[in-house]
Order: sequence, then C-alpha cells, then structure tokens
Amino acid sequence: MASSKPHPHLLDQVLVQDNSFSKTLILNRPKQLNALSHQMVSRLLELFLAYEKDPNVKLLLLKGSGRAFCAGGDVAAVVRDIREADWKSGADFFCKEFTLNYIMATYTKPQVSILDGIVMGGGAGASMHGRFRVATENSVFAMPETALGLFPDVGASYYLSRLPGFFGEYVGLTGARLDGAEMLLCGLATHLVPSAKLPLLEEALVNLDSCDPARISAIIDEYSERPYLKGKSAYHRLDVIDKCFSLRTVEAILSALEKEAVNITEDWFSAAIQSLKKASPTSLKISLKSVRLQHTFD
Repeated sequence: MASSKPHPHLLDQVLVQDNSFSKTLILNRPKQLNALSHQMVSRLLELFLAYEKDPNVKLLLLKGSGRAFCAGGDVAAVVRDIREADWKSGADFFCKEFTLNYIMATYTKPQVSILDGIVMGGGAGASMHGRFRVATENSVFAMPETALGLFPDVGASYYLSRLPGFFGEYVGLTGARLDGAEMLLCGLATHLVPSAKLPLLEEALVNLDSCDPARISAIIDEYSERPYLKGKSAYHRLDVIDKCFSLRTVEAILSALEKEAVNITEDWFSAAIQSLKKASPTSLKISLKSVRLQHTFD
C-alpha cells in the first residue's frame, strides 16, 4: 500500500512549527526568494484544509525564510513544463494556487502573515486575503505581472480595487514597488512592526489561546509603530494618480501621465510612464479591466 505521508522534499519547502495553540508555516526556498513551487502550493493547501478542522489550532502564522516572504509563483517552472509539453502540470499549479487563495479568503480561523521582506505576485495572493498582514521596514510589495506579459491574478483585482482612489490601478498597471509604510497607509498591510520586534510578537501570538480577532489585533498593536512616509513616495500624490489612472483606457492614462510629466519630475512618476511603455499592451488592458470590473460587483 502506498504511503499517505508527503514526500520529504515537499516537507522541506514548507516547514511547520507546532505551537501550543497555533501553527507557524514557513515558506522555505530562500535561494528562490520563496517562490511558490507546485509542491509548496499543494502542501499549503493540504495544511490549511487540515487545520481548519482541528479544534486545537486557534490561528495560523505564515512567514518566509531568508530575505523574502514570497517573491511570487515559480513561473519559470511552469514555462519549463509547457516547453516539455506538460501543460497539465502548469494548469494544476494554477488551479491549486487559486483554490488556496480562496481558502485563505474564506478561512474561519485568523491568518497572520509576517511580510518581512519581498512580497510579490503569488506571495501577495498567499497573504492579502488573510485577516492580518504585518509589514516591516524591510517589506517590498509589488504586482509586476504586466512586465512579464501576465496580469495581476491571485485575487489581486479584488484587493487592488479596494485601495484608496485609483491607487490600485497605479500599482497593478505599473508594477510599482511599495514599502511597509505605504502598504499600511493604503490598506495592503494591517500593521507595521519593526523587524527587531518580530520574535517578541510571534512569541506572544503563538501563546495566545484564542482565535478572537480583537485579541490578536490588540497583541500586534503592542508592537506596532506609526508609519513614516518618505518624501518621494507616490502616495503623497494621490491627487495626480487619481486624475490620470481614473481614465477609461490605458492609452488615455498614458497620455495624461505624459502631459503631467511637463510639471512633475519625481522619480516615481517617470518610472510609472516607462513601466507602462515597456509592459505588454494586452496585459495592461486585461489588468485595468479586471480591477474596474470589481467596482461593478461591489
């Protein structure tokens, strides 16, 4: 009879720490910036489903090893499979990844994601749908899909459409990188905690015999700090972002940005224009429509 235990290699990519009242799941491909492999997605899905039924598990903590939380899905592996005529593996990967995103979004127990480092693409999908998202001074968020000929998936149209004004369109179309303070202010993060305090925070959370979101939030609040928004942050210019990215088409958005560029010389602004010009036109159109459609569903 075949063993029901996961393959050891699969276990190595997602480490599990058993705590008194919780589980800590650690994405463990540091050399690949914890990019989600097929094995990781399968294992995470298996664990989330099992822990939801376990009355002894009050909450889940999710974090990454090394300098990244998760840099996205392992797209290179999917492309390799396709080139080897194994398109079914790629389809199965995305099916499981999107199912995992849905499970996280509808989970009955609190999920606390520690976003201490890079969180992009699929990494955002594995965290943004959870109740608590803890950024630090090391956090770097981005949805860079349009530069790759893809579009922000993993439920991104849902959470990007809920950012202030048209900031979500700006982030999704340009692939702009946000730091921890920007993540907190726009709503992508729920808390901002200095990385030096993370061990204390994690210790307090894993010893909490409760799944009450209010109690969890109160604990995270004890270690949180107020955001400091850098002077060059695009978040200071929401007025310009709303003016340009509220337009109906990608062409109109780019034209408006180029007109504004006569008077605006900030680095983020010129970077936004160049990103749009270099990105896949099809990807840009799909990305914009996907975010706009969310407004009609709300």
